Amino acid sequence: NLVVSTALAASLLPHGSVTYIYMADRVNQLPLGLIGIGLGTVLLPLISRQLAAGEDAVAMTTQNRGLELALLLTLPATVALVLCGGPIVAALFEHGKYSATDTYYTAQALAAFSIGLPSYILVKVLTPGFYARSDTKTPVRFATMSMGVNLLLNLALIVPLKHMGPPLATALASTFNVVLLYRTLRQRGHFEPDARLKRRVWRLALAALAMGIILWLLEGLLTPYTHGGWAIRTGAMVALVAAGGLVYAIMTFVLGAFTRDDLSFLRRKRA
Repeated sequence: NLVVSTALAASLLPHGSVTYIYMADRVNQLPLGLIGIGLGTVLLPLISRQLAAGEDAVAMTTQNRGLELALLLTLPATVALVLCGGPIVAALFEHGKYSATDTYYTAQALAAFSIGLPSYILVKVLTPGFYARSDTKTPVRFATMSMGVNLLLNLALIVPLKHMGPPLATALASTFNVVLLYRTLRQRGHFEPDARLKRRVWRLALAALAMGIILWLLEGLLTPYTHGGWAIRTGAMVALVAAGGLVYAIMTFVLGAFTRDDLSFLRRKRA
C-alpha cells in the first residue's frame, strides 16, 4: 500500500510531498513495530499450541486479551501522533534545510497515517487466528482486496487532500482489511468478543479522550517552544508526551480499563 501511495504521490503531487509522506511513515512505523509486530509474534505460536491441544475456548480468550492489549497501547499512541505530530516531527527532523513548513506538512501526513494505527496493529492481532488454523489464503486474499481499495482511495483523495490523501487512503484500506478479518473470524465461530473486552473497550476510549483533551490544551501552551532550539523543541515534545501518558495511565486505572490485578499478572509473566 505504501509503495502504491508513494508512486502516486511522486507522479501527481508537488515537489516535497513524497518526503512528507516518507518522514511521516517513519514516525508511524515506531509504534507499529513495537506493538503490532511484537503482539503478532507472540500470539501466533501461543494460539497454535492451544488449538493443537484442543483448547479452542482458551485460544479465543487469548485473542481477546491480545485485542485488549493492542487497544490499550495503540489508542494513546494514535491520540499522541494525531495531536502532537507537529512537536514530534519538529524534535526529530526540523534542522538544516528541513523547515517549519516542512514540519507542518509532515505532521499533517502523520495525522492521516495515525488514524489507521489501530487498524495496522489489529491486523497483526487478527491474522494469527487464521494462520494458527493453517489458513494462509484468506488473509492474503483480504490483503489483496485492501490493496485495490487503497488504489481507488488514493485516486479519489490525492488531488483534494494532496500529501494527506495517500496516508489517509492507506489508513482506510487497512481498516477495510480489519473489518474483513474480524467478520470472517466471527462468522466461522473462531472469535467472539468476550464480556471483559466489550466492557473495557469504551473505558479505554474514554481514557484516550481525556488524554487527547489534555494534550490539546498543553500543546497550545507549549506552541512557542516547539520551534525553538533543538533542546527546547525536544523538551516540549517530551513534556507533552509524558503528560499525555500520565493522564492516560491514571484514567485507565480510574475507569477500570487496567487494574492492579492486570499489573500483577504482567509482572508475574515477566518474572
